[in-house]
Amino acid sequence: MPKPENLQIDTSPSVSDEVRKTTCYMCACRCGINVHMKDGQVAYIEGNRDHPVNKGVLCGKGSSGIMQHYAPSRLRAPLKRVGERGSGKFEEISWDEALEIAAGWLAPLREEDPSKLAFFTGRDQSQSFTSWFAQAYGTPNYAAHGGFCSVNMAAAGIYTMGGAFWEFGQPDWDRTKLFMLFGVAEDHDSNPIKIGLGKLKERGAKVIGVNPIRSGYNAIADEWVGITPGTDGLFIMALMHELLRAGKVDLAYLARYTNAGFIVDEDPNSPEKGLFIRGASGKPQVVSRENGELMDYDCPGVTPNLAAQMVEGSVTHRTVFQLIAERYLSDEYAPEAVAERTGVSADKIKSIAAELARVAFEEEIVLDQPWTDWKGQKHDKMIGRPVAFHAMRGISAHSNGFQTCRALHMLQILLGSVEVPGGFRFKPPYPRPPEAHPKPHAGVTPGQPLDGPHLGYPLGPEHLLLDDDGNAKRIDKAFTWENPLSAHGLMHMVISNAHAGDPYKIDTLFMYMANMAWNSTMNTTEVMRMLTDKDDNGDYVIPRIIYSDAYSSEMVAYADLILPDTTYLERHDCISLLDRPICEADGAADAIRWPVVEPDRDVRGFQTALIQLGAKLGLPGFVTEDGSAKFEDYADYIVNHERRPGVGPLAGFRGKDGEGRGRGEPNPDQIDRYIENGGFWVDHIPEDAAFYKPWNKGYQEWAVKRGIFDAEAPYVFNLYVEPMRKFQLAAEGHGDIQPPDHLRERVHQTMDPLPIWYEPFEDSNVDVEEYPIHALTQRPMHMYHSWGTQNAWLRQITGKNSLYLPTKIWEANGFSEGDYAEVSSVHGTITVPVAHHAALNENTIWTWNAIGKRKGTWALDEDAPEATEGFLLNHLIHELQPPKGDGMRWANSDPITGQAAWFDLRVKLKKADPKPAESQPAHAPITSPVGKAPRNVTRKI
Repeated sequence: MPKPENLQIDTSPSVSDEVRKTTCYMCACRCGINVHMKDGQVAYIEGNRDHPVNKGVLCGKGSSGIMQHYAPSRLRAPLKRVGERGSGKFEEISWDEALEIAAGWLAPLREEDPSKLAFFTGRDQSQSFTSWFAQAYGTPNYAAHGGFCSVNMAAAGIYTMGGAFWEFGQPDWDRTKLFMLFGVAEDHDSNPIKIGLGKLKERGAKVIGVNPIRSGYNAIADEWVGITPGTDGLFIMALMHELLRAGKVDLAYLARYTNAGFIVDEDPNSPEKGLFIRGASGKPQVVSRENGELMDYDCPGVTPNLAAQMVEGSVTHRTVFQLIAERYLSDEYAPEAVAERTGVSADKIKSIAAELARVAFEEEIVLDQPWTDWKGQKHDKMIGRPVAFHAMRGISAHSNGFQTCRALHMLQILLGSVEVPGGFRFKPPYPRPPEAHPKPHAGVTPGQPLDGPHLGYPLGPEHLLLDDDGNAKRIDKAFTWENPLSAHGLMHMVISNAHAGDPYKIDTLFMYMANMAWNSTMNTTEVMRMLTDKDDNGDYVIPRIIYSDAYSSEMVAYADLILPDTTYLERHDCISLLDRPICEADGAADAIRWPVVEPDRDVRGFQTALIQLGAKLGLPGFVTEDGSAKFEDYADYIVNHERRPGVGPLAGFRGKDGEGRGRGEPNPDQIDRYIENGGFWVDHIPEDAAFYKPWNKGYQEWAVKRGIFDAEAPYVFNLYVEPMRKFQLAAEGHGDIQPPDHLRERVHQTMDPLPIWYEPFEDSNVDVEEYPIHALTQRPMHMYHSWGTQNAWLRQITGKNSLYLPTKIWEANGFSEGDYAEVSSVHGTITVPVAHHAALNENTIWTWNAIGKRKGTWALDEDAPEATEGFLLNHLIHELQPPKGDGMRWANSDPITGQAAWFDLRVKLKKADPKPAESQPAHAPITSPVGKAPRNVTRKI
């Protein structure tokens, strides 16, 4: 065919006319992105090569952020309910009217009883600000989503070593030679982990994946351990058994940097049995190797003797290390004893333990870097154990998850592989021991702020939030004998407790980014009923619900007032050192988001709306002395708010000249400086301070200068957590604050100061012969939680989910492609499509999390695959454990922290015959305030 003579093809069309650099929000990695603009519109998104988190790498989630920004499901204006709850019938109102309504509800409550407001946020990344609002309002009822996500991981890490995985620290990717993952789904920290795994693979380092499901990271692991769910702690303790038996633990590290040498009171008649022996200074005592004397543990020049004993009359007191050896060298933790329970052979356990020992001690790393420790001793080298670990929700979301996470941290510490070259490294502002964190507060005074921060780390029964009658002060019963160390609250219990009026009734439920009417709740169908339930007077049991979201989610239909949020490309955000920063192990860093485009709808960033609501309510800190608004919007707050003198939400470019780092007066041009710098700020740690952070004087001094600490705060790791022993002592009858009788045995059993393993509560509460199968959910790498399931690009990757079955279960039930299964727990039944997955623990089934959507939501067609074939396992899970016959139904949570025990679920299944037309249960469609998306959308820039 002849070519037209004048045909001209532009082979290099202009992709964009401007690039605006900001921070991604498609997961919690907070990667740097370049947003390409053309004619004032977003054209496409790529990674920022200069950014400290992702260094230019961007995953499918991040690239598809453009479709999140243009999603047809975006809310368009404030909404007031005009139909029944759940009907989805609203009328659009102005922001002035919306804020008037909200203030009209909240102002009288504050003067009468602030605790009648329950303010809970979901995957909010501005928790230092939202908690500040709640504290100023005066309600004790505030928390974010950590209680149903990974509080076991965070709390276990803080109590043990002052930090944990994920935002607290990272492996030394450049030096690690052996890397073990436990229960890590691919959506968490995905870009940094992928970059790190690439480095490991390039260097030939070994990767071991421990997970019942082999997908993602575990699929590329050199060795996969398909463990039985809920038994990770037992497996880890068997590894410790082998290391102790072989003498392959770092004794010098344990003596210098941990409480392994502390002397424990073993007098059976003492009210302080199990606590540390203390000297005149009040500090724990060790026996000096140098002179055999009892001395304060932190005396310069003192090296604790781990094998020492202290004799008082007929009583012999021993060190923590001796108690550890006694416990974990017990035959009950031998590989042969745990193999059947864990699903991991004794030979496999022994070989992994031997590999850990070999790499840690035979491939030791030595850096010729002088440094000075906290006792003033100078060292000419930094010694490292090149073994690193990473873990997440897979080991955390069990009723034994806190102790399992503690066990993993103990394993790291026994190997001497924390805060050393090649091991696990903390990210500023961590490490911080529990003593450096606030204690929880719930002191309510009508018309006044709360008496302190809502959340914190109790150090004994005296820090529980109980009234004079022993009742919970918080609606979620956090920091009570039911879950004493609930550092993140119990978001999954708020609606159930509010509906039951236990411990008291509330008036207003205020939520942000918390899809509690669908995938962010246990017992989904029942929770929807609770949200719409009415009392004998015809009034809603939960009288008022305010909700903020950017999209038409399932929860929107159940609210009375909707405050529409922007997309992440249309607002200011602060990724702060006060909250969830983007730090790396080698430097402190924070970042911003800023409106690279202005909204084309009548929406406001939730944080700005909260600033305006706080001013309307006259909350302290939100208004000036004359009652006028102190901040115009969230950007104004970010720049001018000071949490303490010289320390604000952003640490970079402080002071009038913008040269302040960490500390300095507010800089009116601070946000502009961040934008000029690519949306982030980073300050690198000096080389002599880069490792041994809790004990490195150079790091401590640097952290004080940067405002991370107000004073140097060195400490030792807690292999033995003394505060837990204080709770045990109360359960034994000591002290003025006692647990209720029905919880006494449980507190004593679970609050052990050394890690223990006990079977998940559902295993002991259901007939495991009738319900022999473990059922799990896992988040796909290309979708974070459920944020991307209405995203046009991401839906093409996963538009529906199947229940994946191992070969044994697949063949035993005669399944074929296209079949459905009827799956039942003691709580409910679902009927869903199944698929075969051979690389899976043989007694475990699983599915992707939150792909299923309710019909009518998210601007999807009612016949969209997410709404017809997609499903949730949540229908099989209850927020309460099954009845035990004693009249008590305890929360389906870890008894120490209140972490939701999503992964304890036990089920049975059979082939569904006949096959249903769609997944069950199928709920009636919701009327969405944004309607349905157009069938076809074309756009050209």
